[in-house]
Amino acid sequence: MTKSSTAFWRGRADCIVETDDYIYIFEFKRDASAKEALAQIEEAGYALPYASDKRKLFKIGVNFDSKERNMNEWEVEEIE
Repeated sequence: MTKSSTAFWRGRADCIVETDDYIYIFEFKRDASAKEALAQIEEAGYALPYASDKRKLFKIGVNFDSKERNMNEWEVEEIE
């Protein structure tokens, strides 16, 4: 299942993908950094609703460069 702009009490996650074994929380930025995107996932608590879920949980921060018109950076962190 894929959810976009999922509302949380402190904002909206850009995209959440759930499979039988994994949950991926994506945050997208433009002309910023993948680290900023990961920080937003953490600060806004987007992973909190999945704290008791047995599936593996990943935060994925992605940055797009508007001059290059392409994705130029991404970082992935597993939440344990």
